[in-house]
Amino acid sequence: MSRPSGEGRSDEQRYDDGMRVRRQVLGDAHVDRAVAGTAPETADFQDLITRYAWGDIWSRPGLAKRDRSIAVLTALIALGHHEEFAMHVRAAQRNGLTRDEIVEVVLQSAIYCGVPAANTAFRIVKDVFAEE
Repeated sequence: MSRPSGEGRSDEQRYDDGMRVRRQVLGDAHVDRAVAGTAPETADFQDLITRYAWGDIWSRPGLAKRDRSIAVLTALIALGHHEEFAMHVRAAQRNGLTRDEIVEVVLQSAIYCGVPAANTAFRIVKDVFAEE
């Protein structure tokens, strides 16, 4: 599915769309910390993820944000990106996933990503849920 009238958007429009979606998914506090922590070495990377990951991919109409969160949680479990996983558990809740649905995603991932990966993910989920 192509993006309706998405062709021809400027980098500025992609950045603005990306920042809007990034804030919706991750929350203002997280994005504000990331922006405040930008250094000369990371400025291009922050621009890249805002325009590309958030402005081009997360803002596409083909999947709802909650569905994208399911895909991201699974990928992060499989790749062992634990710090990102915790952040995206919070984002998944912001995107409408319930605690029970997040637990189901981790349980499902145990079969395809491995039991040790799911074990670590469950520990992180428990910690994130305890923060609330």
